[in-house]
Amino acid sequence: MSTQPPFSWLAQAADTLRAQLPPNLAQAMVPAPWLIHEVQQRMVLFLNHVLMQEPAARDRLQRQKGRVLQVCWRDQVFQCQFTPAGLLELVAPSTSTRAADLVLRVNETSPLALVKTLAQGDKPAIRIEGDVQLAAEVNWLFDHVRWEPEEDLARLIGDAPAHAVAQNVRKCLDALRDFVKTKFPNKVTPA
Repeated sequence: MSTQPPFSWLAQAADTLRAQLPPNLAQAMVPAPWLIHEVQQRMVLFLNHVLMQEPAARDRLQRQKGRVLQVCWRDQVFQCQFTPAGLLELVAPSTSTRAADLVLRVNETSPLALVKTLAQGDKPAIRIEGDVQLAAEVNWLFDHVRWEPEEDLARLIGDAPAHAVAQNVRKCLDALRDFVKTKFPNKVTPA
């Protein structure tokens, strides 16, 4: 008498689903151009929000007004221009009338490895093409400008509650990091 495992139907369902998926699933999942534009627009708004809290950074970027920075990762291109106010303005690469003054090409192709590098506070490996002085200014921004989410939260709910929320979030992240280190000791490098 042969008995089937209790969840054999799950394996059959997975095989059926796998047969129905297109063979080029990764290419089929490319986001729409309008979605990419909206994400880039939100990135510029966020970066400008952080820059607004740093007068020294805005002063440095005011000297770079009109210069164009382009960041390339895989097949994605993010291009922005420095404004007279020391902020960023999104520029569509296809509509730009001039070449970028500085091009930063991110060498890491894996999104997970890139997120891991950034989460550890490291800079990803990049290839720099263009103006050296502008590259030095952008490097200064990476080294000295930080977003303080606790300050933004304090504006909404007050200092003491914001500090308590931030402290609890840090504890949760530390617990998650410890959990991952114990479950996957060979896969995680110490931070």
